[in-house]
Amino acid sequence: MKTCRTFFITLVMLSVAACQRDNATRETQRDAHSYFEQGLAALDSDSVRTGEMLLNDAIRLAHKEKDWHTMYLAQQRLAESLAWGNSRAALEMAKQALATYERYPDDERNHVMLLDYAGTYASQVAFHENTDFTEALAYTQRAYELADSLGDAELLCETLTSLANIHWGAEDYREALRYARAAERCAPDHLLSGTLQVLARCLVSCDSLAAAEAVYHRMLPGDDLQEAYIVQSNLAKLALHRHDIEAAEAAIDEAFDHAEELYYKALQQKDDYYQTALQQERENEHLRYTDALHRIVLWSVLALVVLIALAVFMIIRGRIRTRELLHQQETASQQEQLRQRGCMIHFLQDFILERSEIIQKLRESADRHIHISTHEWEEMERTLDAIDGNRFAHLRARYANLKDDDVRLCILTRLGLTNRAIGNIYGISISAVQHRKLKLKKEVFGENDPETTLEQVLETLND
Repeated sequence: MKTCRTFFITLVMLSVAACQRDNATRETQRDAHSYFEQGLAALDSDSVRTGEMLLNDAIRLAHKEKDWHTMYLAQQRLAESLAWGNSRAALEMAKQALATYERYPDDERNHVMLLDYAGTYASQVAFHENTDFTEALAYTQRAYELADSLGDAELLCETLTSLANIHWGAEDYREALRYARAAERCAPDHLLSGTLQVLARCLVSCDSLAAAEAVYHRMLPGDDLQEAYIVQSNLAKLALHRHDIEAAEAAIDEAFDHAEELYYKALQQKDDYYQTALQQERENEHLRYTDALHRIVLWSVLALVVLIALAVFMIIRGRIRTRELLHQQETASQQEQLRQRGCMIHFLQDFILERSEIIQKLRESADRHIHISTHEWEEMERTLDAIDGNRFAHLRARYANLKDDDVRLCILTRLGLTNRAIGNIYGISISAVQHRKLKLKKEVFGENDPETTLEQVLETLND
């Protein structure tokens, strides 16, 4: 029974372990970093709501896994997504990202970028809520100083550009122009175009139209249609400021051409996106179907194993019960045999006693005086020792102070003679026999319970 119970418990533990392994496999496939990458992919495909939900899941799992790097990156990217519709929420999320990094810092470049992002979102809040730009300048100034200490030209250019934008939003155009020129001087090639846009805008705000037009002409959009549109539209505006109608018309026509091309390119990208999304959805559906099929197979196998285990359990249990029943029957049979053997032994003992002449003499002469010789006493003791397993020999060996008269009293008690018959043998009264028995029981055998008879004491000693 114990073996069967152990087997069943082991089977249950194996089933639970299999389920936990399946859950662990799915959880491993969906850790914080994978959620983060899926969120970025969704945002790149313009699935803003899905992307933000996945980034929130990434933040939650990253906190659980103590993956602080992924956590602050997900917070920063979520802040960037929120900035399109809610500058205040974006700022709060950026602050959380910054707090996470400062509690568990790693790469100083990331620290600079987080400070720069926080300053940008703070400037958006200040611009929309018509408040001062103090907080925005504080964050961005820290980012600039840290970038300067690292000697990183790229980070230095980005922070200077952010400072120029913040001062431009605060309508401090001269200071904005100073930062924009500083950003232009240290800008690497891949950041030069954006830096020139900020510089041109600051020049326009400072009424340096010719200088602004020269900056726009320096920009080379290449295949970037959006940047080409920005350049041409701003050149058209500058031409209108100079009242150069022909140049303005040419710039406007070129800007519209770029806008039209940008529109068709956007349509193509949208179509590509939907095709990709459809393909991804098909793949996801296939994965869900496969996962469901695997689960069904797993649970079916587990159910089959449990049924087999229960069948084996019932078979083993039935065999054990059958074995126990047979054992009980065998035990009962042995007990009955022992009882019958005991009855046979008692019958033979009584038969032997009945055949003894001296014992017949004692039982037939219970009401008159009986004389028993020493030889007859010895014969009776030998007879009783033969049928009782040397009872009186053992009594003599165990109790050294046991006298012959005491042994003889024990012999008469064993034969079941009454106190009257024993009194006739000794020539004493019944009360004297009782007194002798009580004295023998207490002084020799050490039994003080008045309810216990000498017969019971002798039977106990024989057992």
